[in-house]
Amino acid sequence: MRVSEFARQFQVGAGKTFRIKDHDPRWAGSNEFRQLKKGEIKAQARVVLDKSLKDLESAQELLYADDRFALLIVLQGMDASGKDGAIKHVMSGVNPLGCQAFSFKKPSAEEYDHNFLWRYSRALPERGRIGLFNRSYYEDVLVTRVHPELLGQIPKSKINERFWETRYEDINGFERHLVRNGTVVLKFFLNVSKAEQRRRLSERLDQPAKNWKFNPGDLVERGFWNDYMAAYERAIRATDTKWAPWHVVPADHKWVARVVIARIVTETLAGLKLAYPKVTPEQARQIAKAKRELAKK
Repeated sequence: MRVSEFARQFQVGAGKTFRIKDHDPRWAGSNEFRQLKKGEIKAQARVVLDKSLKDLESAQELLYADDRFALLIVLQGMDASGKDGAIKHVMSGVNPLGCQAFSFKKPSAEEYDHNFLWRYSRALPERGRIGLFNRSYYEDVLVTRVHPELLGQIPKSKINERFWETRYEDINGFERHLVRNGTVVLKFFLNVSKAEQRRRLSERLDQPAKNWKFNPGDLVERGFWNDYMAAYERAIRATDTKWAPWHVVPADHKWVARVVIARIVTETLAGLKLAYPKVTPEQARQIAKAKRELAKK
């Protein structure tokens, strides 16, 4: 599948050398948003996003009609990086019947009793639909790497570097299986700076309308920022593949992040060369007959 020039600038490319600090979370574009102030960036991004959403609406309808592919969108990022907002805005123009979103929390007792990919495989989109994972199987090499006590019954003696390497291998194999069977996998790391995360968490505390978003655990996890950055770098290096590449999305400007995701999703669907099914001769006869009968009524 052809990769657009726009998408390519956000792809990790050489996973072995990936470093988060080499990617600017405050990036605001080289064309649409150049020289704009913060308020102007939001306004211009809204214009660009609206155009992408119209294209996405048409592309999703074609995806459903074509019925050869599914699209899985994986969103990863620190707390307050904008994952929920990206889903809300990017999918706002898509027919709800054509997409599904899942947010994965701490595994249940039943899920702990299965392999770590089990609960995610149950939520995969079927052909013709778009699936969104707000956090995903990558949590099992991110949050569990920072907090290995969350691995459940796995003996501590087995949790070593080889343990994580095998999980990366399992993820790569899982994604390759999906792609081979018609599921396009788009992975986005929402790269928010620590300073911007602090501002957003402060908003949740200071603005009554946003108090409901506050989770004390967010502040606890913020204390492990460097550990999470190291875990993300290791995971992205190991799982950035030709069949399921990572995209690093600058997330300090929420609206820019949404534009980036929407454009990449839309251009990816366009690259699939989707088409409406051709009408068979028998269907053509039935249509002609139906037209004649309808004209009489």
